[in-house]
Amino acid sequence: MSIKKEPSGRRSVQIEIEVPGTPEEVWQAIATGAGISSWLVPAEFEERDGTPVALKLNFGPGIEPRSEVTAWEPPRMYATTADGFVPGSPPIASEWTVEARAGGTCVLRIVQSLFASTDDWDDQLGCSGAAFAAFLRTLQIYLTHFRGLRSQSMKWMVPARGTEAEAWEALTTALGLNGVRVGQRYTSPAGVPPLSGVVEYVNHSPFDILLRLDKPEPAVAAFGAVNCGDAIMVGLNVYLYGDRADETAARTTPLWDAWFQERFPVLSEPGKSA
Repeated sequence: MSIKKEPSGRRSVQIEIEVPGTPEEVWQAIATGAGISSWLVPAEFEERDGTPVALKLNFGPGIEPRSEVTAWEPPRMYATTADGFVPGSPPIASEWTVEARAGGTCVLRIVQSLFASTDDWDDQLGCSGAAFAAFLRTLQIYLTHFRGLRSQSMKWMVPARGTEAEAWEALTTALGLNGVRVGQRYTSPAGVPPLSGVVEYVNHSPFDILLRLDKPEPAVAAFGAVNCGDAIMVGLNVYLYGDRADETAARTTPLWDAWFQERFPVLSEPGKSA
């Protein structure tokens, strides 16, 4: 993902994705706590006099970034600014824009930027942009198949041994996902909590597989492996949709806790339903 550099010192990355829905429907998915929670992580907008003033995201214990809302023009655009990910790094600004297209679709554009006189912080923009690109594929599936449904999410991120590629090999082999192709039907093998659905996306750089599930409930499951610098991690995010989402999350969370403890026994800790 290329970084645009301007004489003023502004550095930015831009992501665009076309999604189904009216501007109002897309806005609901990207500019409300319930909507963002349906494809990213649990989210909450803080309001003052009915207007959002801050956005809080929950990536897990101790990882709850808070962004100040600096512009709010529904259903077209909003902007935020937040501290950088590393102490001493410049603030990162984000602008979310929705543009209607013919045929009942919209283009969602996200621009993230910071001001710096050196290249020292460019990796922050690159990594942030890559992470958003992965989550936006889940948004695309959500708006195509599950738009407007209430959701509940489950998340696991556990340390794994070996390199990033070795961890991915271990995860996908255990799940029966090694070598799957887009469009292929998938049913979890014996010893894996019941899953059934269609492979929507496969990527090997970074490592990422998305499944659109019909079992145990309508859902999106995102599997990945990532090098976090001081640890190699494997993970699973499940976004459950519909009236039974809470019940299904409560029933299946202990199954996945046990599965991760068995498959990654030395380093793992139980996951938590978000």
